[in-house]
Amino acid sequence: MVLSNESTRPGLTTLRRIELETLYGVGEILSRTLDFRHTLREVLRTLDEHAGMSRSLVTVVDPESGDLVVHAVSIDEEGDRGDIRYQPGEGLLGLILDEKRTIALPRVGDEPRFLNRLGVFDRRLPFIAAPISLAGKLQGVLAVQPNTPDDGLLEERTRFVEMVANLIGHSVRLSLDIEREKKTLVEERDNLRRTVRHQYGFDNIVGRSAAMRRVFDQVRMVSKWNTTVLLRGETGTGKELIANAIHYHSPRSGGPYVRLNCASLPENLLESELFGHEKGAFTGAVSARQGRFEMADGGTLFLDEIGEISPAFQAKLLRVLQEGELERVGGTRTLKVDVRVIAATHRDLEAAVDAGNFREDLYYRLNVMPIALPALRERLEDVPDLASFLVRRIGETQGRRIVLTDAAIRRLSQYGWPGNVRELENCLERATVMSESGTVDADLIRIDRQREMPAVPATTWDMPPTPEVAPPFGNDAEPDERARVIAALEQAGWVQARAARLLGMTPRQIAYRILTLNIEVKKL
Repeated sequence: MVLSNESTRPGLTTLRRIELETLYGVGEILSRTLDFRHTLREVLRTLDEHAGMSRSLVTVVDPESGDLVVHAVSIDEEGDRGDIRYQPGEGLLGLILDEKRTIALPRVGDEPRFLNRLGVFDRRLPFIAAPISLAGKLQGVLAVQPNTPDDGLLEERTRFVEMVANLIGHSVRLSLDIEREKKTLVEERDNLRRTVRHQYGFDNIVGRSAAMRRVFDQVRMVSKWNTTVLLRGETGTGKELIANAIHYHSPRSGGPYVRLNCASLPENLLESELFGHEKGAFTGAVSARQGRFEMADGGTLFLDEIGEISPAFQAKLLRVLQEGELERVGGTRTLKVDVRVIAATHRDLEAAVDAGNFREDLYYRLNVMPIALPALRERLEDVPDLASFLVRRIGETQGRRIVLTDAAIRRLSQYGWPGNVRELENCLERATVMSESGTVDADLIRIDRQREMPAVPATTWDMPPTPEVAPPFGNDAEPDERARVIAALEQAGWVQARAARLLGMTPRQIAYRILTLNIEVKKL
């Protein structure tokens, strides 16, 4: 067998074996991770250790400016070299940016265009710079320098450097795509956070009354800390809006915000929903599933209608609140979670504790920072602003401008709103639907007469006191209604729910009496 002159040249066979092993190592590195800068440094280290090319660098085309930007350098790679760039036609690297061809020099110091800005290369040694391209588009430049003077194998080494550059090209393209997608996602995330903060900010919670100003002050103070918050108030007073505002103005705003209405699920499903379950824990559990506490790790969990959970489940919830630990349904592994809890209820939890329906230790664990939201009838001065805000939102949904007349606002302000803001919104939406012109006058404000609370004569009661509770007035002559209510409040320590039970009323009825009879509520 006759061998060609090329294959019998001294050192060529050894060089090709070294290059093959190096290419294998480079390919392995490029498939190992998507950390682009780390990958390039590993490639340059491999060229140094296996191919005898200890001086090397990689530049990448900046998609915005079109310049070549240095991304990785083999020597002193951890040093801060700043933002080194090469514009088209600037030095040898800039020449490649212009002409998109490989440059191979037996002695780089003889080339007048050689800049050596980074001080990496030796002017006495050969120099090879190959374009990093993909699908005919220049992505960057790989520049290397053999450790020994030219030995006549420069052409072979040039082909090897071009192969390495082609391998790097796929990694560069993938990395740039990932960086662009990451940048886009970060921008979208930041835009969404700004939108959410605005949407759930204080500007979207309408109220200038003294009662609402107190609520806003409390929310601003408690938002800064990880304190457990208990929101109290009737249905429709905006407890969820306040919970949103607390989370999105807290240090945890970058974390998850998870909501759950405890009244919407039976106890067996509630446990699985909050704590999660393992595969096979019950019929239908075909796979393991995280619970809401795990989902909210590092963020906030809003538990609405917390007063509806059963005493048996209250004990399980108490452990998570106290220890930050839970076990999934059907599991034995203890999981640690870091969750801020905001709870809400419309119930009288003190009465539930007295009746044995709510654990006292859980009550104190939840009631760290209570915030009481006033009913709409307790802040009727906010009705005009609320109505204007709501008709604007309804108008945006209907795609037209809605105008409320002064007469309509007066009509709205004369009603007690037992359904709070939710009832007000429904009333306004009904009125806008009936208005063809977009103007809502008093005649379109239709209030449910069955729910409207008329003025009560001073000598009559809607409901007599319950027979098992002694009236708080002794056997004296029957006082007028205002005196009855005040006496009941005094006996109940000015707790409206307790006074309502003494009088045989609902909490909503006694609240309306306090409003209509102009009784100043004492804070004990």
